[in-house]
Amino acid sequence: SPIVRLIERQTLLPIGSARFPRWLAILVLYIVILSVLTLIGFLVIPPLVHQAQSLWVALPGMFDRAQEFLISKGWLNEHLTLREAVAKTPGTGGDAAGAIAGAVVNVVGGIFGIVTILILTFYLLVESSGLRDTFLRLFPKAQRSRVHQAGHEVTVKVSAWLGGQLLLGAIIGSSSAIGLWAMGIPFFYVLALLSGIGELIPVVGPFLSAIPALAVAATVSGDKVVFVAIFFIVQQQFENHLLVPRIMSKQVGVSAVTVI
Repeated sequence: SPIVRLIERQTLLPIGSARFPRWLAILVLYIVILSVLTLIGFLVIPPLVHQAQSLWVALPGMFDRAQEFLISKGWLNEHLTLREAVAKTPGTGGDAAGAIAGAVVNVVGGIFGIVTILILTFYLLVESSGLRDTFLRLFPKAQRSRVHQAGHEVTVKVSAWLGGQLLLGAIIGSSSAIGLWAMGIPFFYVLALLSGIGELIPVVGPFLSAIPALAVAATVSGDKVVFVAIFFIVQQQFENHLLVPRIMSKQVGVSAVTVI
């Protein structure tokens, strides 16, 4: 990691030549990243939770209005409450206790999974040199230099690609929040978060993330649906033909034509 190596080169004291040990450099990097994420969380999570709670409360009314629209067009014959519709959905029976227990297990499992990944990443970074040397011993001495160089290039390119994807997700999420807010679409914070996450899913992600925004816009007015659809189409075209080629060409080091 270039950042880890940069921290390692720093001296521990203003006077002296002692350098940061690798484990301490990684620990400092972890603390900085977690501090930044915590700060962002304090800024982003409260309004996000508020809008998510408001959306949850408004769902029954939105569901009823959507049904009335479908019934008026002759596309739906039966009027159901949201609870009845969920009960009729396969696999969502009345075992509420089992559903809650399953959700709790999933949340706890997710937390343990994140902690495990952080710990494994820490040790992989600390022991990266030893692991690399062990891997290189699997090859003849004459080829180790080439394998090492190829592995380094792959690591750099994959890291750059991942950074580009995260940057694209942040740009799409931010632009979606601004666009949906400007159009007066409720719960724009939650919908923008879904757009940013959808950007990380290849091919179908942007289309799937646009569906909730269109559904919420439909509860406001038909004109809003058209405006939101146009917004996402223009955003997707702008991303595909300008953002992705420029960002990925700089990150990965290939021409914009190749990216397109």
